Amino acid sequence: MNTVTRPRILVVGAGFAGVECVRRLERKLSPDEADVTLVTPFAYQLYLPLLPQVASGVLTPQSIAVSLRRSKKYRTRIIPGGAIGVDLKSKVCVIRTITDEIVNEPYDYIVLAPGSITRTFDIPGLTDHAFGMKTLAEAAYIRDHVISQLDLADASQDPVERASRLQFVVVGGGYAGTETAACLQRLTHAAVKRYPRLDPSLIKWHLIDIAPKLMPELGDKLGSSAQEILRRRGIEISLGTSIAKAGPEEVTFTDGRVIPTRTLIWTAGVVASPLIATLGAETVKGRLAVASEMNLPGEDGVFALGDSAAVPDLAKGDGAMCPPTAQHALRQGRHVADNVIASLQGQAMKPYVHKDLGLVVDLGGTDAVSKPLGIELRGLPAQVVARGYHWSALRTNVAKTRVMTNWLLNAVAGDDFVRTGFQARKAARLKDFEYTDAYLTPEQVRERVDGPRPDVDGPRPDVDGPRPD
Repeated sequence: MNTVTRPRILVVGAGFAGVECVRRLERKLSPDEADVTLVTPFAYQLYLPLLPQVASGVLTPQSIAVSLRRSKKYRTRIIPGGAIGVDLKSKVCVIRTITDEIVNEPYDYIVLAPGSITRTFDIPGLTDHAFGMKTLAEAAYIRDHVISQLDLADASQDPVERASRLQFVVVGGGYAGTETAACLQRLTHAAVKRYPRLDPSLIKWHLIDIAPKLMPELGDKLGSSAQEILRRRGIEISLGTSIAKAGPEEVTFTDGRVIPTRTLIWTAGVVASPLIATLGAETVKGRLAVASEMNLPGEDGVFALGDSAAVPDLAKGDGAMCPPTAQHALRQGRHVADNVIASLQGQAMKPYVHKDLGLVVDLGGTDAVSKPLGIELRGLPAQVVARGYHWSALRTNVAKTRVMTNWLLNAVAGDDFVRTGFQARKAARLKDFEYTDAYLTPEQVRERVDGPRPDVDGPRPDVDGPRPD
């Protein structure tokens, strides 16, 4: 069959949802039935729930970055770049490649799984002085930064500077923020023993959240257990509080407190990728409003899932939407692939239904709280469940081997405190890792597509359009 006549399936995003969708399409469709293309700036799938363990040095970065090019058996074409706009009428996706070219990629079916970005607010100094915890580079950078604060405090003769370098603030009482504070606190607690000139009592971690409870999804008992574990370690928890202002050497809380610190880690939630706004379609709290089959009503061949889609949670009912978790993304990826194939073959699509299997929170060491299938666990049993779930969810045996080896090595040999010098000569903050200003407006997308049309055999590069900072 001529390649021009084969249906073109374009998948945007290589997170849990996008990769699961692509792999299922490859397994269920023969090469003659469709061409599958994946758009992603990085040719790996990142296992996001384990980022705090990368930041604390328990895991190496490559152990949770699963290569998409490792196996020769996969036939999907990978476009190294990011989608910055979609024209639903013309069925064209506008892509900025990693060489900074703008290309128009035509499609017959598109699966939108671009994920999410860090949610920020109009807080003075926030994006200039805070770190995020959303990418592999951020986790590696934060580890270097935290260890460097111990080095700089040890070298400083100024007691005020020393105290400010040894205070750390984490904003966000969800899973990411709680695990980040817990893992990094363990790192600094172990590391300070190697600095005889530093007073361990000067190291202070603050975890703050505007909500009245940490991780409310866990329930009152487990949430309280998690708080007790953190407080026992010396982490100061402030609820009903947020950031009023951030500076290079201090952070002002909304309750008026001013904390001298050089480390502000912002994990206060996520929002859908700005790509969704380029479609000009209906959204629910920024997420694309889709049917239970995860297709976009009124549009032919358009599907969305994961963090950027408001997928009805039929298992809960009452108008609930699926939470943006890896558990749902994995299953939605496989389900969307089946629905794309059904649509391709003229068959009926099926609604997505999945009952949540529970939640796991790894607080480092033998500390954890878990709620598998509604059963509340604490301590070592919860840790076994948490790590067992993460280990089983890793997609390849190579990744599983690397992660298990790292865990065993850390358990036997303890933490290491090597600072790699990552971007040592250039300070980097939240705004430097997520290029949120690279996306087009719906009008700009329409203007691009209405210009010279792309060839049917492939994209035609252009070099105009906005460049990310």
